[in-house]
Amino acid sequence: MDTIILMLAVLPVIVLASYIYKKDKYEKEPIGMLLRAFFLGVLAIPLDLVVVETINVMIPGSTVFYQAFFEAGIPEELCKWALFMIFIWRNKNFNEFFDGIVYACFIGLGFACIENIMYVFGNETFGGAFATGVMRALLSVPGHFLFAVIMGYFLGMAKFRPEQRRKYMMLSLVCPMLAHGLFDYLLMLSSAFSENNLEWMGTLLFIVFLYLDVKMWKIGVKHIAKMQEESRIEHNNEIFRKIFKS
Repeated sequence: MDTIILMLAVLPVIVLASYIYKKDKYEKEPIGMLLRAFFLGVLAIPLDLVVVETINVMIPGSTVFYQAFFEAGIPEELCKWALFMIFIWRNKNFNEFFDGIVYACFIGLGFACIENIMYVFGNETFGGAFATGVMRALLSVPGHFLFAVIMGYFLGMAKFRPEQRRKYMMLSLVCPMLAHGLFDYLLMLSSAFSENNLEWMGTLLFIVFLYLDVKMWKIGVKHIAKMQEESRIEHNNEIFRKIFKS
């Protein structure tokens, strides 16, 4: 039973990691670097716990909004972003636009993998663990993936559009924080209404959540295509430079 639950927790991570790896068409990132990025996502878990504890001491709160933004969206994305900046930003392998998305996604999926395992094995029954695993496979893991696409898109732009670096750096942190916070807020609020005999409100909010989730997927796919195109142009320019040098 434990093996089934473990596979359910890990499989969506493998699928999304394979997806983004295949999208990196022009210069595949070294496996060692991808494993490093994934481990950074794992490392972000204890770092996030420290940041959340600090926030709770400095500005304590208990509302759904507080939980969604100040205990999830803001600290989690801050930790992923900080580790990216410390260990990936200046690395020589971060040498094209699309790399920002690739490395951010592997960090996000490392975080999502451990978080997923913790949630599914936190259930006392197989049925509860299975239901949690399915729900998180459909919502939470793809959510972390999409937040990472947003972050990686702006980090790629910041790296290779230095004249606008300050703007893109800010967007690389603020946008995933807002997307993550809103994602969790709508889910939490929908659940809270449903548990308090306001099922119609819970259902309505969940529909709004699904609509915004689809929109976020469209944005993510658009960002991936945009970075692929930027990398293609840069790749072709590099070929031309080598030809003219020789």
